[in-house]
Amino acid sequence: MDAKVFLDRRGVWAFGLGCVCVTIGVLLHLPMFWMGKDMGFALAGMPMDNSMLFGMFLIVAGIGIAAYGLLPKGVDAQVKSAARIAVAAPEDARLGPAHALLMLVLVVALIIDVMKPASLGFVMPGLIKEYGVSKAEASLVPFFALIGTVTGSILWGIIADIYGRKASILLSAVVFVGTSICGAMPSLLWNEIMCFLMGAGAGGMLPVTYALLAETMPSRHRGWALVLVGGLGAVGGYFAASGFSYLLVPTFSWRILWLINLPTGLILILMGGMIPESAKFLLSRGRDEEAHKIMARFGTVSHKLAENEEDTDDTFAHHHSKHDGTEPKLWTPGLIGKTAALTIAALAWGLINFGLLLWLPNDLVAKGYSMALSSKLLAESSLIAFPTVFVCTWIYSQWSTKWAFTTMVTITLAGLIWVLLLETGKGGSPVLPIALLIIGSNGILAILLPYASESYPLAIRGRATGWIAACTKGGGVLAQTLSITALVPPLGIAAGMIILPIVVTLGLFVKYGTETKGLDLRQLERPQKK
Repeated sequence: MDAKVFLDRRGVWAFGLGCVCVTIGVLLHLPMFWMGKDMGFALAGMPMDNSMLFGMFLIVAGIGIAAYGLLPKGVDAQVKSAARIAVAAPEDARLGPAHALLMLVLVVALIIDVMKPASLGFVMPGLIKEYGVSKAEASLVPFFALIGTVTGSILWGIIADIYGRKASILLSAVVFVGTSICGAMPSLLWNEIMCFLMGAGAGGMLPVTYALLAETMPSRHRGWALVLVGGLGAVGGYFAASGFSYLLVPTFSWRILWLINLPTGLILILMGGMIPESAKFLLSRGRDEEAHKIMARFGTVSHKLAENEEDTDDTFAHHHSKHDGTEPKLWTPGLIGKTAALTIAALAWGLINFGLLLWLPNDLVAKGYSMALSSKLLAESSLIAFPTVFVCTWIYSQWSTKWAFTTMVTITLAGLIWVLLLETGKGGSPVLPIALLIIGSNGILAILLPYASESYPLAIRGRATGWIAACTKGGGVLAQTLSITALVPPLGIAAGMIILPIVVTLGLFVKYGTETKGLDLRQLERPQKK
Protein backbone atom coordinates (compact mmCIF):
# COMPACT_ATOMS: atom_id res chain seq x y z
CA MET A 1 0.00 0.00 0.00
CA ASP A 2 1.30 3.44 -0.97
CA ALA A 3 1.52 5.45 2.27
CA LYS A 4 1.32 8.73 0.32
CA VAL A 5 -2.38 8.14 -0.28
CA PHE A 6 -2.91 8.94 3.41
CA LEU A 7 -1.08 12.26 3.37
CA ASP A 8 -3.35 15.12 4.40
CA ARG A 9 -6.12 12.67 5.30
CA ARG A 10 -7.53 11.70 8.69
CA GLY A 11 -5.06 8.86 9.15
CA VAL A 12 -3.65 5.58 7.89
CA TRP A 13 -4.35 4.10 11.32
CA ALA A 14 -8.09 4.60 10.83
CA PHE A 15 -8.11 3.02 7.37
CA GLY A 16 -6.01 0.08 8.60
CA LEU A 17 -8.22 -0.37 11.67
CA GLY A 18 -11.33 -0.24 9.47
CA CYS A 19 -9.95 -2.94 7.13
CA VAL A 20 -9.08 -5.15 10.10
CA CYS A 21 -12.56 -4.69 11.63
CA VAL A 22 -14.29 -5.55 8.34
CA THR A 23 -12.07 -8.61 7.78
CA ILE A 24 -12.64 -9.91 11.33
CA GLY A 25 -16.36 -9.24 10.94
CA VAL A 26 -16.43 -11.44 7.83
CA LEU A 27 -14.33 -14.18 9.45
CA LEU A 28 -16.81 -14.35 12.35
CA HIS A 29 -19.44 -15.51 9.84
CA LEU A 30 -17.39 -18.43 8.55
CA PRO A 31 -18.13 -20.81 11.47
CA MET A 32 -21.84 -20.57 10.58
CA PHE A 33 -20.99 -21.43 6.96
CA TRP A 34 -18.79 -24.37 7.99
CA MET A 35 -21.46 -25.73 10.34
CA GLY A 36 -23.51 -26.56 7.25
CA LYS A 37 -20.82 -28.69 5.59
CA ASP A 38 -22.65 -31.96 6.33
CA MET A 39 -25.87 -30.53 4.86
CA GLY A 40 -24.46 -29.26 1.60
CA PHE A 41 -23.79 -25.89 3.26
CA ALA A 42 -27.52 -25.24 3.51
CA LEU A 43 -28.05 -22.61 6.21
CA ALA A 44 -31.66 -21.57 5.58
CA GLY A 45 -33.59 -21.07 8.81
CA MET A 46 -30.59 -21.35 11.12
CA PRO A 47 -30.54 -18.67 13.87
CA MET A 48 -27.82 -16.03 13.73
CA ASP A 49 -25.56 -16.38 16.75
CA ASN A 50 -23.99 -13.55 18.75
CA SER A 51 -20.66 -13.80 16.94
CA MET A 52 -22.38 -13.18 13.59
CA LEU A 53 -24.29 -10.21 14.97
CA PHE A 54 -21.08 -8.80 16.44
CA GLY A 55 -19.37 -9.46 13.10
CA MET A 56 -22.04 -7.41 11.29
CA PHE A 57 -21.48 -4.58 13.77
CA LEU A 58 -17.71 -4.75 13.12
CA ILE A 59 -18.30 -4.59 9.34
CA VAL A 60 -20.54 -1.52 9.52
CA ALA A 61 -18.21 0.19 12.00
CA GLY A 62 -15.13 -0.83 9.99
CA ILE A 63 -16.46 0.67 6.76
CA GLY A 64 -17.22 3.89 8.61
CA ILE A 65 -13.77 3.99 10.24
CA ALA A 66 -12.03 3.26 6.90
CA ALA A 67 -14.06 6.02 5.24
CA TYR A 68 -13.06 8.42 8.03
CA GLY A 69 -9.38 7.47 7.62
CA LEU A 70 -9.45 8.27 3.90
CA LEU A 71 -11.39 11.53 4.29
CA PRO A 72 -9.22 14.51 3.30
CA LYS A 73 -8.98 17.54 5.53
CA GLY A 74 -10.46 20.83 4.32
CA VAL A 75 -12.82 19.24 1.80
CA ASP A 76 -14.75 22.41 0.92
CA ALA A 77 -11.67 24.29 -0.25
CA GLN A 78 -10.47 21.22 -2.17
CA VAL A 79 -13.75 20.78 -4.09
CA LYS A 80 -13.82 24.48 -5.03
CA SER A 81 -10.20 24.34 -6.17
CA ALA A 82 -10.74 21.13 -8.19
CA ALA A 83 -13.62 22.76 -10.09
CA ARG A 84 -11.16 25.23 -11.61
CA ILE A 85 -8.45 22.71 -12.60
CA ALA A 86 -8.26 20.59 -15.75
CA VAL A 87 -5.76 17.74 -16.26
CA ALA A 88 -5.31 15.86 -19.54
CA ALA A 89 -2.67 14.43 -21.83
CA PRO A 90 -1.96 16.43 -25.03
CA GLU A 91 -3.10 14.91 -28.32
CA ASP A 92 0.47 13.98 -29.31
CA ALA A 93 1.53 12.57 -25.92
CA ARG A 94 3.25 9.20 -26.18
CA LEU A 95 2.07 6.00 -24.55
CA GLY A 96 4.53 4.47 -22.12
CA PRO A 97 4.93 1.70 -19.54
CA ALA A 98 3.00 3.76 -16.97
CA HIS A 99 -0.08 3.77 -19.20
CA ALA A 100 0.17 0.03 -19.85
CA LEU A 101 0.55 -0.78 -16.14
CA LEU A 102 -2.40 1.44 -15.22
CA MET A 103 -4.61 -0.21 -17.84
CA LEU A 104 -3.60 -3.67 -16.61
CA VAL A 105 -4.34 -2.81 -12.98
CA LEU A 106 -7.70 -1.26 -13.87
CA VAL A 107 -8.66 -4.32 -15.95
CA VAL A 108 -8.02 -6.54 -12.91
CA ALA A 109 -10.00 -4.12 -10.74
CA LEU A 110 -12.94 -4.21 -13.15
CA ILE A 111 -12.84 -8.02 -13.39
CA ILE A 112 -13.14 -8.20 -9.60
CA ASP A 113 -15.89 -5.58 -9.73
CA VAL A 114 -17.93 -7.10 -12.59
CA MET A 115 -17.60 -10.62 -11.15
CA LYS A 116 -19.92 -9.71 -8.27
CA PRO A 117 -23.09 -8.84 -10.20
CA ALA A 118 -22.20 -11.49 -12.81
CA SER A 119 -22.33 -14.13 -10.04
CA LEU A 120 -26.03 -13.43 -9.48
CA GLY A 121 -27.11 -15.75 -12.26
CA PHE A 122 -25.00 -18.60 -10.88
CA VAL A 123 -26.34 -18.34 -7.33
CA MET A 124 -30.02 -18.32 -8.34
CA PRO A 125 -30.59 -22.09 -8.90
CA GLY A 126 -29.06 -23.02 -5.51
CA LEU A 127 -30.70 -20.09 -3.73
CA ILE A 128 -34.16 -21.02 -5.04
CA LYS A 129 -33.69 -24.63 -4.00
CA GLU A 130 -32.30 -23.91 -0.52
CA TYR A 131 -34.81 -21.26 0.52
CA GLY A 132 -37.71 -23.04 -1.16
CA VAL A 133 -38.96 -19.88 -2.85
CA SER A 134 -40.34 -19.16 -6.30
CA LYS A 135 -38.25 -17.65 -9.08
CA ALA A 136 -40.25 -14.45 -8.68
CA GLU A 137 -39.43 -14.13 -4.97
CA ALA A 138 -35.79 -15.05 -5.52
CA SER A 139 -35.56 -12.35 -8.20
CA LEU A 140 -35.68 -9.74 -5.45
CA VAL A 141 -32.00 -10.53 -4.82
CA PRO A 142 -30.72 -9.36 -8.27
CA PHE A 143 -33.37 -6.60 -8.27
CA PHE A 144 -31.97 -5.05 -5.08
CA ALA A 145 -28.42 -5.57 -6.35
CA LEU A 146 -29.32 -3.62 -9.47
CA ILE A 147 -30.97 -0.85 -7.46
CA GLY A 148 -27.73 -0.78 -5.45
CA THR A 149 -25.66 -0.25 -8.61
CA VAL A 150 -27.86 2.70 -9.58
CA THR A 151 -27.42 4.16 -6.10
CA GLY A 152 -23.67 3.46 -6.22
CA SER A 153 -23.26 5.17 -9.59
CA ILE A 154 -24.54 8.40 -8.05
CA LEU A 155 -22.85 7.94 -4.67
CA TRP A 156 -19.37 7.11 -5.94
CA GLY A 157 -19.39 10.03 -8.35
CA ILE A 158 -19.69 12.29 -5.30
CA ILE A 159 -17.19 10.24 -3.27
CA ALA A 160 -14.59 10.34 -6.06
CA ASP A 161 -14.72 14.15 -6.12
CA ILE A 162 -14.21 14.32 -2.35
CA TYR A 163 -11.83 11.41 -1.72
CA GLY A 164 -9.97 11.29 -5.04
CA ARG A 165 -10.01 8.46 -7.61
CA LYS A 166 -7.55 6.19 -5.81
CA ALA A 167 -9.09 6.46 -2.36
CA SER A 168 -12.60 5.87 -3.72
CA ILE A 169 -11.44 2.61 -5.32
CA LEU A 170 -9.89 1.53 -2.00
CA LEU A 171 -13.10 2.36 -0.14
CA SER A 172 -15.24 0.41 -2.60
CA ALA A 173 -12.91 -2.58 -2.08
CA VAL A 174 -13.55 -2.39 1.68
CA VAL A 175 -17.30 -2.51 0.94
CA PHE A 176 -16.73 -5.56 -1.29
CA VAL A 177 -14.99 -7.36 1.56
CA GLY A 178 -17.86 -6.60 3.94
CA THR A 179 -20.58 -7.83 1.58
CA SER A 180 -18.97 -11.27 1.32
CA ILE A 181 -21.02 -12.24 4.40
CA CYS A 182 -23.93 -12.65 1.99
CA GLY A 183 -22.60 -16.22 1.66
CA ALA A 184 -23.41 -16.96 5.32
CA MET A 185 -26.82 -15.31 5.57
CA PRO A 186 -29.51 -17.76 6.78
CA SER A 187 -32.47 -15.80 5.37
CA LEU A 188 -33.45 -14.43 1.97
CA LEU A 189 -34.07 -10.97 3.43
CA TRP A 190 -30.47 -10.65 4.61
CA ASN A 191 -29.29 -11.73 1.14
CA GLU A 192 -31.36 -8.94 -0.38
CA ILE A 193 -29.89 -6.35 2.01
CA MET A 194 -26.32 -7.51 1.43
CA CYS A 195 -26.79 -7.63 -2.35
CA PHE A 196 -28.03 -4.04 -2.31
CA LEU A 197 -24.84 -3.02 -0.48
CA MET A 198 -22.75 -5.10 -2.89
CA GLY A 199 -24.35 -3.30 -5.83
CA ALA A 200 -23.77 0.07 -4.16
CA GLY A 201 -20.09 -0.79 -3.79
CA ALA A 202 -19.77 -2.06 -7.37
CA GLY A 203 -21.83 0.63 -9.07
CA GLY A 204 -19.21 3.35 -8.96
CA MET A 205 -16.13 1.40 -10.05
CA LEU A 206 -16.68 1.76 -13.80
CA PRO A 207 -17.20 5.56 -13.89
CA VAL A 208 -14.30 6.10 -11.45
CA THR A 209 -12.07 3.88 -13.61
CA TYR A 210 -13.11 5.70 -16.78
CA ALA A 211 -12.52 9.08 -15.15
CA LEU A 212 -8.99 8.04 -14.12
CA LEU A 213 -8.23 6.82 -17.64
CA ALA A 214 -9.69 9.98 -19.17
CA GLU A 215 -7.29 12.04 -17.07
CA THR A 216 -4.17 10.05 -17.92
CA MET A 217 -4.60 8.81 -21.53
CA PRO A 218 -3.72 11.01 -24.52
CA SER A 219 -6.97 12.06 -26.20
CA ARG A 220 -6.18 10.27 -29.47
CA HIS A 221 -5.71 7.00 -27.54
CA ARG A 222 -8.52 7.51 -25.05
CA GLY A 223 -11.35 5.91 -27.02
CA TRP A 224 -9.69 2.56 -27.70
CA ALA A 225 -8.22 2.46 -24.17
CA LEU A 226 -11.68 2.83 -22.63
CA VAL A 227 -13.09 0.19 -24.99
CA LEU A 228 -10.27 -2.25 -24.22
CA VAL A 229 -10.34 -1.82 -20.44
CA GLY A 230 -14.14 -1.89 -20.26
CA GLY A 231 -14.41 -4.90 -22.59
CA LEU A 232 -11.75 -6.98 -20.86
CA GLY A 233 -13.22 -6.12 -17.46
CA ALA A 234 -16.74 -7.15 -18.51
CA VAL A 235 -15.77 -10.41 -20.24
CA GLY A 236 -13.20 -11.22 -17.55
CA GLY A 237 -15.75 -10.67 -14.79
CA TYR A 238 -18.24 -13.03 -16.41
CA PHE A 239 -15.52 -15.61 -17.02
CA ALA A 240 -14.37 -15.37 -13.38
CA ALA A 241 -17.95 -15.80 -12.12
CA SER A 242 -18.67 -18.80 -14.35
CA GLY A 243 -15.23 -20.32 -13.71
CA PHE A 244 -15.54 -20.07 -9.93
CA SER A 245 -19.06 -21.47 -10.19
CA TYR A 246 -17.77 -24.48 -12.14
CA LEU A 247 -14.82 -25.10 -9.80
CA LEU A 248 -16.30 -24.32 -6.38
CA VAL A 249 -20.10 -24.48 -6.34
CA PRO A 250 -20.39 -28.30 -6.60
CA THR A 251 -18.31 -28.62 -3.40
CA PHE A 252 -19.17 -25.51 -1.40
CA SER A 253 -22.64 -24.60 -2.74
CA TRP A 254 -23.77 -21.31 -4.28
CA ARG A 255 -22.75 -19.46 -1.12
CA ILE A 256 -19.05 -19.65 -1.97
CA LEU A 257 -19.57 -17.18 -4.83
CA TRP A 258 -20.30 -14.48 -2.24
CA LEU A 259 -17.62 -15.55 0.24
CA ILE A 260 -14.85 -15.14 -2.35
CA ASN A 261 -15.53 -11.40 -2.14
CA LEU A 262 -13.27 -11.54 0.94
CA PRO A 263 -10.01 -12.55 -0.82
CA THR A 264 -10.77 -10.66 -4.04
CA GLY A 265 -11.62 -7.48 -2.13
CA LEU A 266 -8.39 -7.74 -0.12
CA ILE A 267 -6.46 -8.23 -3.38
CA LEU A 268 -8.01 -5.02 -4.69
CA ILE A 269 -6.95 -3.16 -1.53
CA LEU A 270 -3.38 -4.45 -1.85
CA MET A 271 -3.34 -3.41 -5.52
CA GLY A 272 -3.99 0.17 -4.39
CA GLY A 273 -0.27 0.91 -4.38
CA MET A 274 -0.20 0.35 -8.17
CA ILE A 275 -2.98 2.86 -8.85
CA PRO A 276 -1.75 6.46 -9.16
CA GLU A 277 -3.46 9.24 -7.28
CA SER A 278 -5.39 11.66 -9.46
CA ALA A 279 -3.15 14.60 -10.39
CA LYS A 280 -6.22 16.84 -10.35
CA PHE A 281 -6.93 15.78 -6.75
CA LEU A 282 -3.31 16.43 -5.71
CA LEU A 283 -3.29 19.88 -7.32
CA SER A 284 -6.53 20.79 -5.57
CA ARG A 285 -4.86 19.82 -2.28
CA GLY A 286 -1.81 21.98 -2.97
CA ARG A 287 0.47 18.93 -3.33
CA ASP A 288 1.98 20.29 -6.53
CA GLU A 289 5.30 18.42 -6.42
CA GLU A 290 3.59 15.00 -6.23
CA ALA A 291 1.11 16.02 -8.90
CA HIS A 292 3.86 17.05 -11.32
CA LYS A 293 5.72 13.77 -10.77
CA ILE A 294 2.58 11.84 -11.72
CA MET A 295 1.94 14.12 -14.70
CA ALA A 296 5.53 13.55 -15.86
CA ARG A 297 4.95 9.77 -15.73
CA PHE A 298 1.83 9.98 -17.87
CA GLY A 299 2.73 12.95 -20.06
CA THR A 300 -0.21 14.99 -18.81
CA VAL A 301 -0.49 18.72 -18.28
CA SER A 302 -2.77 20.92 -16.21
CA HIS A 303 -4.21 24.37 -16.51
CA LYS A 304 -6.50 26.68 -14.57
CA LEU A 305 -9.95 27.04 -16.04
CA ALA A 306 -11.31 30.46 -16.84
CA GLU A 307 -14.53 31.56 -15.17
CA ASN A 308 -16.70 30.51 -18.13
CA GLU A 309 -14.63 27.46 -19.17
CA GLU A 310 -15.65 23.83 -18.62
CA ASP A 311 -13.37 20.88 -17.92
CA THR A 312 -13.68 19.00 -21.21
CA ASP A 313 -11.25 16.26 -20.28
CA ASP A 314 -13.10 14.45 -17.52
CA THR A 315 -14.95 12.26 -19.98
CA PHE A 316 -17.64 10.92 -17.72
CA ALA A 317 -18.04 13.83 -15.32
CA HIS A 318 -21.43 15.39 -14.89
CA HIS A 319 -21.28 18.82 -16.50
CA HIS A 320 -23.44 21.53 -15.03
CA SER A 321 -23.66 23.93 -17.92
CA LYS A 322 -25.29 27.30 -17.81
CA HIS A 323 -28.41 27.42 -19.94
CA ASP A 324 -28.62 30.46 -22.17
CA GLY A 325 -31.37 29.11 -24.37
CA THR A 326 -29.09 28.61 -27.39
CA GLU A 327 -27.30 25.39 -26.48
CA PRO A 328 -28.29 22.13 -28.23
CA LYS A 329 -30.73 19.74 -26.59
CA LEU A 330 -30.39 15.98 -26.34
CA TRP A 331 -33.49 15.36 -28.44
CA THR A 332 -33.14 18.09 -31.09
CA PRO A 333 -33.89 17.01 -34.70
CA GLY A 334 -30.17 16.94 -35.49
CA LEU A 335 -29.45 14.50 -32.63
CA ILE A 336 -32.70 12.62 -32.05
CA GLY A 337 -31.91 9.70 -34.37
CA LYS A 338 -28.52 9.03 -32.81
CA THR A 339 -29.84 9.52 -29.27
CA ALA A 340 -32.74 7.14 -29.93
CA ALA A 341 -30.36 4.48 -31.32
CA LEU A 342 -28.02 4.69 -28.32
CA THR A 343 -30.91 4.81 -25.84
CA ILE A 344 -32.57 1.70 -27.25
CA ALA A 345 -29.19 -0.07 -27.41
CA ALA A 346 -28.58 0.75 -23.73
CA LEU A 347 -32.02 -0.55 -22.71
CA ALA A 348 -31.53 -3.72 -24.78
CA TRP A 349 -28.11 -4.26 -23.20
CA GLY A 350 -29.69 -4.05 -19.73
CA LEU A 351 -32.32 -6.62 -20.75
CA ILE A 352 -29.60 -8.99 -21.99
CA ASN A 353 -27.05 -8.53 -19.21
CA PHE A 354 -29.41 -8.33 -16.23
CA GLY A 355 -32.10 -10.50 -17.77
CA LEU A 356 -31.15 -13.07 -20.37
CA LEU A 357 -27.63 -13.83 -19.08
CA LEU A 358 -28.87 -14.02 -15.46
CA TRP A 359 -31.70 -16.36 -16.45
CA LEU A 360 -29.40 -18.62 -18.50
CA PRO A 361 -27.87 -20.78 -15.70
CA ASN A 362 -31.30 -21.53 -14.22
CA ASP A 363 -32.69 -22.28 -17.69
CA LEU A 364 -29.85 -24.72 -18.43
CA VAL A 365 -30.42 -26.47 -15.10
CA ALA A 366 -34.14 -26.72 -15.91
CA LYS A 367 -33.20 -28.36 -19.23
CA GLY A 368 -31.37 -31.12 -17.36
CA TYR A 369 -27.80 -29.77 -17.24
CA SER A 370 -26.11 -29.98 -13.85
CA MET A 371 -25.05 -26.69 -12.29
CA ALA A 372 -21.41 -27.66 -12.79
CA LEU A 373 -21.94 -28.45 -16.48
CA SER A 374 -23.97 -25.29 -17.13
CA SER A 375 -21.25 -23.21 -15.42
CA LYS A 376 -18.62 -24.95 -17.53
CA LEU A 377 -20.55 -24.21 -20.74
CA LEU A 378 -20.89 -20.54 -19.80
CA ALA A 379 -17.19 -20.34 -18.83
CA GLU A 380 -16.28 -21.78 -22.24
CA SER A 381 -18.49 -19.19 -23.91
CA SER A 382 -16.85 -16.29 -22.07
CA LEU A 383 -13.39 -17.74 -22.78
CA ILE A 384 -14.20 -17.66 -26.51
CA ALA A 385 -15.25 -14.02 -26.08
CA PHE A 386 -11.92 -12.94 -24.54
CA PRO A 387 -9.80 -12.49 -27.71
CA THR A 388 -12.65 -10.74 -29.51
CA VAL A 389 -12.30 -7.79 -27.11
CA PHE A 390 -8.97 -6.99 -28.79
CA VAL A 391 -10.61 -7.22 -32.22
CA CYS A 392 -13.37 -4.87 -31.04
CA THR A 393 -10.76 -2.42 -29.75
CA TRP A 394 -8.81 -2.56 -33.01
CA ILE A 395 -11.78 -1.88 -35.27
CA TYR A 396 -12.93 0.96 -32.97
CA SER A 397 -9.55 2.70 -33.07
CA GLN A 398 -8.24 1.78 -36.52
CA TRP A 399 -11.24 1.20 -38.73
CA SER A 400 -14.39 3.01 -37.66
CA THR A 401 -16.15 3.90 -34.41
CA LYS A 402 -19.54 3.82 -36.15
CA TRP A 403 -19.05 0.44 -37.79
CA ALA A 404 -17.40 -1.04 -34.69
CA PHE A 405 -20.61 -0.35 -32.78
CA THR A 406 -22.71 -1.60 -35.71
CA THR A 407 -20.67 -4.83 -35.75
CA MET A 408 -21.24 -5.43 -32.03
CA VAL A 409 -25.00 -4.86 -32.42
CA THR A 410 -25.05 -7.30 -35.37
CA ILE A 411 -23.17 -9.96 -33.38
CA THR A 412 -25.66 -9.52 -30.52
CA LEU A 413 -28.52 -9.95 -32.98
CA ALA A 414 -26.94 -13.17 -34.30
CA GLY A 415 -26.58 -14.47 -30.73
CA LEU A 416 -30.24 -13.72 -29.93
CA ILE A 417 -31.42 -15.47 -33.09
CA TRP A 418 -29.27 -18.51 -32.26
CA VAL A 419 -30.64 -18.64 -28.69
CA LEU A 420 -34.12 -18.54 -30.22
CA LEU A 421 -33.15 -21.52 -32.39
CA LEU A 422 -31.85 -23.36 -29.30
CA GLU A 423 -35.34 -23.29 -27.83
CA THR A 424 -36.70 -24.99 -30.98
CA GLY A 425 -34.12 -27.77 -30.67
CA LYS A 426 -32.27 -26.72 -33.84
CA GLY A 427 -29.41 -24.74 -32.33
CA GLY A 428 -27.12 -27.51 -31.05
CA SER A 429 -24.72 -26.74 -28.19
CA PRO A 430 -25.38 -23.49 -26.27
CA VAL A 431 -21.67 -22.57 -26.16
CA LEU A 432 -21.41 -20.61 -29.42
CA PRO A 433 -24.72 -18.71 -29.24
CA ILE A 434 -23.98 -17.68 -25.65
CA ALA A 435 -20.45 -16.68 -26.72
CA LEU A 436 -21.97 -14.46 -29.41
CA LEU A 437 -24.26 -12.87 -26.81
CA ILE A 438 -21.34 -12.21 -24.46
CA ILE A 439 -19.17 -10.84 -27.28
CA GLY A 440 -21.88 -8.61 -28.67
CA SER A 441 -23.38 -7.32 -25.43
CA ASN A 442 -20.01 -6.61 -23.82
CA GLY A 443 -18.85 -4.95 -27.04
CA ILE A 444 -21.93 -2.72 -26.96
CA LEU A 445 -21.25 -1.71 -23.36
CA ALA A 446 -17.53 -1.14 -23.95
CA ILE A 447 -18.22 1.17 -26.91
CA LEU A 448 -21.44 2.84 -25.79
CA LEU A 449 -20.11 5.42 -23.31
CA PRO A 450 -16.80 6.23 -25.08
CA TYR A 451 -18.73 6.72 -28.33
CA ALA A 452 -21.35 8.91 -26.65
CA SER A 453 -18.64 11.06 -25.07
CA GLU A 454 -17.24 11.73 -28.54
CA SER A 455 -20.60 12.36 -30.23
CA TYR A 456 -22.25 15.26 -28.42
CA PRO A 457 -21.44 18.96 -27.99
CA LEU A 458 -19.82 19.94 -24.72
CA ALA A 459 -22.94 21.58 -23.30
CA ILE A 460 -24.85 18.28 -23.26
CA ARG A 461 -22.01 15.73 -23.27
CA GLY A 462 -22.33 14.98 -19.56
CA ARG A 463 -26.11 14.68 -19.76
CA ALA A 464 -25.91 12.46 -22.85
CA THR A 465 -23.45 9.97 -21.33
CA GLY A 466 -25.32 10.08 -18.01
CA TRP A 467 -28.65 9.41 -19.75
CA ILE A 468 -27.30 6.46 -21.73
CA ALA A 469 -25.55 5.00 -18.67
CA ALA A 470 -28.84 5.28 -16.75
CA CYS A 471 -30.67 3.47 -19.57
CA THR A 472 -28.35 0.46 -19.23
CA LYS A 473 -29.53 0.16 -15.63
CA GLY A 474 -33.12 0.88 -16.69
CA GLY A 475 -33.14 -2.15 -18.97
CA GLY A 476 -31.93 -4.26 -16.07
CA VAL A 477 -34.61 -2.92 -13.73
CA LEU A 478 -37.23 -3.79 -16.37
CA ALA A 479 -35.84 -7.33 -16.70
CA GLN A 480 -35.88 -7.91 -12.95
CA THR A 481 -39.36 -6.41 -12.64
CA LEU A 482 -40.52 -9.11 -15.05
CA SER A 483 -38.84 -11.69 -12.82
CA ILE A 484 -40.44 -10.36 -9.62
CA THR A 485 -43.91 -10.30 -11.18
CA ALA A 486 -43.41 -13.85 -12.54
CA LEU A 487 -43.86 -12.58 -16.09
CA VAL A 488 -40.54 -13.87 -17.44
CA PRO A 489 -41.28 -15.69 -20.70
CA PRO A 490 -39.36 -18.81 -21.77
CA LEU A 491 -35.79 -18.00 -22.76
CA GLY A 492 -36.45 -18.35 -26.49
CA ILE A 493 -39.41 -15.97 -26.37
CA ALA A 494 -37.41 -13.52 -24.24
CA ALA A 495 -34.63 -13.60 -26.86
CA GLY A 496 -37.21 -13.06 -29.57
CA MET A 497 -38.64 -10.04 -27.76
CA ILE A 498 -35.19 -8.43 -27.41
CA ILE A 499 -34.52 -8.99 -31.13
CA LEU A 500 -37.00 -6.22 -32.00
CA PRO A 501 -35.25 -3.34 -30.17
CA ILE A 502 -31.88 -4.61 -31.41
CA VAL A 503 -33.12 -4.47 -35.02
CA VAL A 504 -34.52 -0.97 -34.42
CA THR A 505 -31.18 0.11 -32.93
CA LEU A 506 -29.32 -1.29 -35.92
CA GLY A 507 -31.53 0.54 -38.41
CA LEU A 508 -31.41 3.86 -36.56
CA PHE A 509 -27.67 3.74 -35.99
CA VAL A 510 -26.81 2.85 -39.59
CA LYS A 511 -28.87 5.87 -40.70
CA TYR A 512 -28.10 8.41 -37.98
CA GLY A 513 -24.87 7.25 -36.32
CA THR A 514 -21.85 9.45 -37.04
CA GLU A 515 -18.20 8.60 -37.48
CA THR A 516 -16.04 9.96 -34.64
CA LYS A 517 -12.67 8.46 -35.60
CA GLY A 518 -10.26 11.35 -36.06
CA LEU A 519 -12.99 13.86 -35.26
CA ASP A 520 -11.95 17.20 -33.75
CA LEU A 521 -14.51 17.53 -30.95
CA ARG A 522 -14.68 21.27 -31.60
CA GLN A 523 -16.65 20.44 -34.74
CA LEU A 524 -19.47 19.24 -32.50
CA GLU A 525 -19.97 22.78 -31.22
CA ARG A 526 -21.40 23.84 -34.58
CA PRO A 527 -25.21 24.22 -34.67
CA GLN A 528 -26.99 20.93 -35.35
CA LYS A 529 -28.97 20.66 -38.55
CA LYS A 530 -32.70 20.55 -38.14
